[in-house]
Amino acid sequence: MIPPGARVWIAMGHTDMRRGMQSLAAMVQQHFLKDPFAGDLWVFRGRSGSLVKIIWHDGLGMSLYAKRLEKGKFVWPSAKDGVVSLTSSQLACLLDGIDWRNPRVNKPAMLTPVLG
Repeated sequence: MIPPGARVWIAMGHTDMRRGMQSLAAMVQQHFLKDPFAGDLWVFRGRSGSLVKIIWHDGLGMSLYAKRLEKGKFVWPSAKDGVVSLTSSQLACLLDGIDWRNPRVNKPAMLTPVLG
């Protein structure tokens, strides 16, 4: 669960997934000129598109979360540089492999009574 007030940022383009949390935090500071210790979540995607890493500082320490999709790729903005802010719902869609830019809600099927 994302803490209240925390923002979610995804880094555009692709990131070298050999990077660990210290290197990703340094990237946030140097490349995006943001504070990686401010409590926001930072999401990075590898070149293949099937792996993401998230760093987050909870006030006590830095955490690193990684997820690899068995099939398909994570939906990512096409821009090569910069960051995009997401809502927690959009992040949940992204991590489930759903297109967070245009999620679709399926209407429940109507149940018909079976007579007999």
